[in-house]
Amino acid sequence: MQRCALFKEFTETGLKILAGIAVARSTPAGTPLFVENMVGDSLLVVIDGRVTLSLKGRQNEDMLLGEIGPGDAIGELALISTGQRQCTAMATTPVSFLEIRQSDFQKLMATKPQACLKLLMAICSTFGQKLLENRDALKSLVRT
Repeated sequence: MQRCALFKEFTETGLKILAGIAVARSTPAGTPLFVENMVGDSLLVVIDGRVTLSLKGRQNEDMLLGEIGPGDAIGELALISTGQRQCTAMATTPVSFLEIRQSDFQKLMATKPQACLKLLMAICSTFGQKLLENRDALKSLVRT
C-alpha cells in the first residue's frame, strides 16, 4: 500500500488500519478486474502486474485509455458513491491487488474516522490532479 500515492501521507499505524479492511486478491492475465458499466463498489490498488484500461467506442470497438501497474489505484470514487464503472480494467499479466470495499470502508468510518478522512482527502486531491492533467482534453469537449 505504501507505494500507492493515495497512501503516501499515512503513518504506519494508519496503513495498518486500512490494511485491516483490504482484501488481497489475484487474477491471471486476460481476466477483467472489472468491466465497463458494472456496479463499482470498491477501490483497487495494484500490487504487482499490469492492467489495461479501455472503454467501448461508438461502434463497440475497444478504445485503450492507458495502462497501470504496481502502486496505481483505480476505482477511488467507488468508496464514496456506488456507481457504474466507467471503463474495463483487464489484467495483461498476472495481477496481485488489494481491494477495499465501500461497505467495509463505511463501517471503518464509525471506529476510525481520522484514517478514513485522510483517505477521502487523498482521493479528492488525486481526482483534482487528474482533472488538471486532462484540462486541455476536457476543453476540447466543450463547445463555445
